[in-house]
Amino acid sequence: MNTMRGPGDQQSRVFCELSALVFNLLRSPPLMPDSPPRRSTAGAQITPAGFASLLLGISVALMLCGSVTFFIGFMLMPWVLGLMMVFYVAAIVSALSVLGRSILCFASPRKDLPAQLIS
Repeated sequence: MNTMRGPGDQQSRVFCELSALVFNLLRSPPLMPDSPPRRSTAGAQITPAGFASLLLGISVALMLCGSVTFFIGFMLMPWVLGLMMVFYVAAIVSALSVLGRSILCFASPRKDLPAQLIS
Protein backbone atom coordinates (compact mmCIF):
# COMPACT_ATOMS: atom_id res chain seq x y z
CA MET A 1 0.00 0.00 0.00
CA ASN A 2 2.88 2.41 0.71
CA THR A 3 4.60 1.58 -2.55
CA MET A 4 1.81 3.03 -4.69
CA ARG A 5 2.14 6.79 -4.70
CA GLY A 6 -0.25 8.64 -6.91
CA PRO A 7 -2.01 11.96 -7.13
CA GLY A 8 -4.16 11.06 -4.10
CA ASP A 9 -1.08 10.83 -1.87
CA GLN A 10 0.20 14.19 -3.10
CA GLN A 11 -3.24 15.71 -2.64
CA SER A 12 -3.52 14.41 0.92
CA ARG A 13 -0.03 15.74 1.65
CA VAL A 14 -1.05 19.17 0.35
CA PHE A 15 -4.22 19.14 2.46
CA CYS A 16 -2.21 18.07 5.51
CA GLU A 17 0.29 20.88 4.90
CA LEU A 18 -2.54 23.38 4.39
CA SER A 19 -4.28 22.35 7.60
CA ALA A 20 -0.98 22.57 9.52
CA LEU A 21 -0.44 26.05 8.10
CA VAL A 22 -3.94 27.14 9.14
CA PHE A 23 -3.47 25.71 12.64
CA ASN A 24 -0.15 27.53 12.97
CA LEU A 25 -1.82 30.76 11.90
CA LEU A 26 -4.70 30.30 14.34
CA ARG A 27 -2.55 29.29 17.30
CA SER A 28 -2.48 32.02 19.93
CA PRO A 29 0.84 33.22 21.35
CA PRO A 30 1.68 32.32 24.96
CA LEU A 31 0.39 34.78 27.53
CA MET A 32 3.54 35.08 29.67
CA PRO A 33 6.77 34.21 27.88
CA ASP A 34 9.31 32.64 30.23
CA SER A 35 12.29 33.44 28.06
CA PRO A 36 13.09 36.14 25.52
CA PRO A 37 11.29 35.59 22.22
CA ARG A 38 13.05 33.23 19.86
CA ARG A 39 12.13 32.33 16.34
CA SER A 40 11.64 28.65 15.82
CA THR A 41 12.74 27.52 12.41
CA ALA A 42 10.18 24.69 12.19
CA GLY A 43 7.05 26.84 12.55
CA ALA A 44 8.30 29.92 10.71
CA GLN A 45 9.11 28.22 7.40
CA ILE A 46 6.32 28.17 4.85
CA THR A 47 6.94 26.26 1.68
CA PRO A 48 5.91 27.77 -1.64
CA ALA A 49 3.41 24.93 -2.10
CA GLY A 50 1.89 25.69 1.28
CA PHE A 51 1.64 29.38 0.49
CA ALA A 52 0.05 28.61 -2.89
CA SER A 53 -2.38 26.24 -1.20
CA LEU A 54 -3.28 28.94 1.32
CA LEU A 55 -3.96 31.44 -1.47
CA LEU A 56 -5.94 28.83 -3.37
CA GLY A 57 -8.05 28.08 -0.30
CA ILE A 58 -8.70 31.77 0.29
CA SER A 59 -9.72 32.33 -3.32
CA VAL A 60 -12.02 29.27 -3.33
CA ALA A 61 -13.65 30.44 -0.09
CA LEU A 62 -14.20 33.91 -1.53
CA MET A 63 -15.64 32.47 -4.74
CA LEU A 64 -18.02 30.21 -2.82
CA CYS A 65 -19.17 33.02 -0.52
CA GLY A 66 -19.66 35.30 -3.50
CA SER A 67 -21.63 32.64 -5.36
CA VAL A 68 -23.86 31.97 -2.36
CA THR A 69 -24.46 35.70 -1.86
CA PHE A 70 -25.28 36.12 -5.55
CA PHE A 71 -27.69 33.16 -5.45
CA ILE A 72 -29.49 34.52 -2.38
CA GLY A 73 -29.80 37.94 -3.99
CA PHE A 74 -30.97 36.39 -7.27
CA MET A 75 -33.66 34.39 -5.47
CA LEU A 76 -34.86 37.32 -3.34
CA MET A 77 -34.89 39.93 -6.12
CA PRO A 78 -38.41 39.05 -7.42
CA TRP A 79 -39.78 39.29 -3.88
CA VAL A 80 -38.12 42.67 -3.36
CA LEU A 81 -39.43 43.97 -6.69
CA GLY A 82 -42.93 42.65 -5.93
CA LEU A 83 -42.98 44.28 -2.50
CA MET A 84 -41.74 47.53 -4.02
CA MET A 85 -44.56 47.43 -6.58
CA VAL A 86 -47.15 46.77 -3.84
CA PHE A 87 -45.93 49.82 -1.91
CA TYR A 88 -45.88 51.87 -5.11
CA VAL A 89 -49.51 50.94 -5.91
CA ALA A 90 -50.53 51.67 -2.31
CA ALA A 91 -48.91 55.11 -2.56
CA ILE A 92 -50.75 55.84 -5.83
CA VAL A 93 -54.10 54.75 -4.34
CA SER A 94 -53.47 56.85 -1.25
CA ALA A 95 -52.55 59.91 -3.32
CA LEU A 96 -55.64 59.49 -5.53
CA SER A 97 -57.92 59.11 -2.52
CA VAL A 98 -56.49 62.27 -0.93
CA LEU A 99 -56.86 64.12 -4.24
CA GLY A 100 -60.44 62.89 -4.73
CA ARG A 101 -61.39 63.78 -1.17
CA SER A 102 -59.96 67.28 -1.59
CA ILE A 103 -61.88 67.81 -4.86
CA LEU A 104 -65.23 66.25 -3.90
CA CYS A 105 -65.43 67.07 -0.21
CA PHE A 106 -63.95 70.52 0.13
CA ALA A 107 -63.69 71.76 3.69
CA SER A 108 -66.31 74.25 4.81
CA PRO A 109 -65.21 76.92 7.27
CA ARG A 110 -65.63 75.85 10.85
CA LYS A 111 -68.30 77.66 12.80
CA ASP A 112 -66.67 77.41 16.22
CA LEU A 113 -63.71 79.63 15.21
CA PRO A 114 -64.05 83.41 15.50
CA ALA A 115 -64.41 85.30 12.21
CA GLN A 116 -61.24 87.34 12.63
CA LEU A 117 -59.04 84.20 12.75
CA ILE A 118 -60.42 82.94 9.44
CA SER A 119 -59.75 86.11 7.46
